[in-house]
Amino acid sequence: MFKARYLLSIFLGLLVLSGGAYFLLGTRFFSVSIVVGFLVMFLWPFLDFLHELKRQKEIELAFLEFSRNLVEAIKSGVALPRAILHVGNKDYRSLTPYVRKLASQVELGIPVRKALWTFALDTKNSVIHRSISIMNEAERSGGDIRDVLDSIVESVFQVKKLKEERKSGVYSQVMQGYFVFFIFIGIMLVMQLWLFPKLTSIAGTLETSIAGANLKGSDVMLDKIFFSLLMIQGFFAGIAIGKFSDGTIKQGLVHSFILMLLAALIVTTIKGGI
Repeated sequence: MFKARYLLSIFLGLLVLSGGAYFLLGTRFFSVSIVVGFLVMFLWPFLDFLHELKRQKEIELAFLEFSRNLVEAIKSGVALPRAILHVGNKDYRSLTPYVRKLASQVELGIPVRKALWTFALDTKNSVIHRSISIMNEAERSGGDIRDVLDSIVESVFQVKKLKEERKSGVYSQVMQGYFVFFIFIGIMLVMQLWLFPKLTSIAGTLETSIAGANLKGSDVMLDKIFFSLLMIQGFFAGIAIGKFSDGTIKQGLVHSFILMLLAALIVTTIKGGI
């Protein structure tokens, strides 16, 4: 969702781009100012994206606590609507507004199944959405809601546990992915700044200078090709790292953004341009 403060981020980014064009045009830092300008433009949306990822993780943990409290209330002999009202006044951090809304809807007489479904849709969380779907199906089919909630709590707990174990287990592989990407950047820079100029000078000393002319004429094209390769490599490497470590494409986009930004900053700073 586009927010009003994003306009400020875009304005500041354009200000950096304009300042770079006015003060740094013709210098080696002009390209750096372009990268920084685009970074400022997308920084606020990116921070909001990170905040939403963190909030969703907190919501999943709070839902686990909410489900456990609900199970305890039902086991004490309280019906599901009463149990929701009983646990609805507790603090569940990021999940609290949604739980309060759920309790208010139940108190107003809205059917529990409909209120729970609204609760799942409001949180926009896949784990909660899946759990509420199971709960509603169990209630519709006449199953024991207490056993179903027990199963849901155990399932959510196991999923969270497996995610944390996988994340801690693949930390070294994530760092290795970043290290390999930086090695790739280094190889690209060595080829552009040292290898190809050497080949060009050698070709220029030959009696047949056609090859040398072709190499010199293709410098700009090679620079663009190499930069495009870095961006493509950074994007897909980030997706792979995120999918491998967290199992989600969203987390992969975070790594992609970081890798592409670092590549652009390193290349423009060292070369003075793309």
